[in-house]
Amino acid sequence: MILLYALALLAPDPTPEALALGTRLAESGTLAALLPMKIAQETEELVAEHPDWSDADKAGLRAAAAEQGKAGVERLMTATGRAYAEKLSIEDLRVLVAFNESEAGKRWRAATPGVIAAAMTEVGALDFKGDTRKAFCARAGKGCAQ
Repeated sequence: MILLYALALLAPDPTPEALALGTRLAESGTLAALLPMKIAQETEELVAEHPDWSDADKAGLRAAAAEQGKAGVERLMTATGRAYAEKLSIEDLRVLVAFNESEAGKRWRAATPGVIAAAMTEVGALDFKGDTRKAFCARAGKGCAQ
């Protein structure tokens, strides 16, 4: 374990080009496409918690949420970009950024949130742990609900 930590400390920092490409990849990726929907959903959930507030107060809450959402997305994109820069070669980063910034990549990213929502609707709720318990119970006779 100590050896792995030492090797990690000795790993070179990503180059400025790798960091820039990693950030562009993050900002043009799936997470960046999904975050605005999640922020909007959670913002409206926060507003719904206060039906008695005035429209001005609700607008203020939405403004605060927009500021927090923007700051959070920026931090996440920077961290994701750095992780990509550390894990991928410059050549891979260039190819991936080129695709993500192409017209086909833009259409794919725009379609992704709706595709995920449609797939989840079609499949329904996934209960991995529950399904695994049932399968193991059927196979081994253990872990069955009483």
